[in-house]
Amino acid sequence: MKLVFAGTPEVAVPALDALLASGRHEVAAVITRPDAPAGRGRRLVASPVAQRAEEAGIEVLKPARPRDEEFLARLREIAPDCCPVVAYGALLPKVALDVPARGWVNLHFSLLPAWRGAAPVQHSLMAGDQVTGASTFQIEEGLDSGPVYGVVTEDIRPTDTSGDLLTRLAFAGAGLLAATMDGIEDGTLHAVPQPVEGITLAPKIQVEDAQVDFAHPALRVDRVVRGCTPAPGAWTVFRGERLKLIQVTPLPDRDDLAPGELSVGKNNVYAGTGSYAVELLWVQPQGKKPMKAADWARGVRIAPGERLGA
Repeated sequence: MKLVFAGTPEVAVPALDALLASGRHEVAAVITRPDAPAGRGRRLVASPVAQRAEEAGIEVLKPARPRDEEFLARLREIAPDCCPVVAYGALLPKVALDVPARGWVNLHFSLLPAWRGAAPVQHSLMAGDQVTGASTFQIEEGLDSGPVYGVVTEDIRPTDTSGDLLTRLAFAGAGLLAATMDGIEDGTLHAVPQPVEGITLAPKIQVEDAQVDFAHPALRVDRVVRGCTPAPGAWTVFRGERLKLIQVTPLPDRDDLAPGELSVGKNNVYAGTGSYAVELLWVQPQGKKPMKAADWARGVRIAPGERLGA
């Protein structure tokens, strides 16, 4: 088939690579979000997908909006058979959805209908799921509601962050997307409607959602930290300033600390929760680089009874 691939961040690059490597289909062009400011100088930088496409000598389309007539006219000129999508970052209007003969097929990082929305991996971790995966489905106008072509599953490990899990799913999902294109092309794969039961939503995680409440049980604290790492970053407040929490570990054998109460050993820092304590392993004070929690604690000289939290 002639394909036009749509994607933007680094997590979409493995899927583009898999389609380029398959040799079975022609990737005629790539659609991605416009260049965005990055770094201290805030200079405009092309998306990771755009950079990879340019390296491969593929035409790159960067519409400000997918309904822009100039973009739609070019898409019609290319006349793709199918448009595979991974984390493109913009809603596709019906006028765009109608262009490819075999539609747009999205790679979504959950086992649909669970976790429809922008942040499925983060929500899966924060909910305490033990298994997740990736799904390919036919895009329609609803939110991640189209019929499913295929899935792959992935166990969630006890120390996984959303970054760890998303990286594994990106590579597993890349193979799934390539196989889905093959199945659509040869007629052996047909999309199946999603169940009406088991629908959960995964909206974008906002900064306020990433604030850790130490009145919650230790397992919940750990899940929020892992689910929000690396972005947007779990955080709490210490002495009126934000403190980012990068890694903690629950300690079921220690329950002598009140929620948020800090205790400092020679090389360890502990904080109480609504159940048992957690050990703080890595933190990032406001305006500083990430550091071991023990180094941070030595620097700020935590007094007995001091607590994390507003």
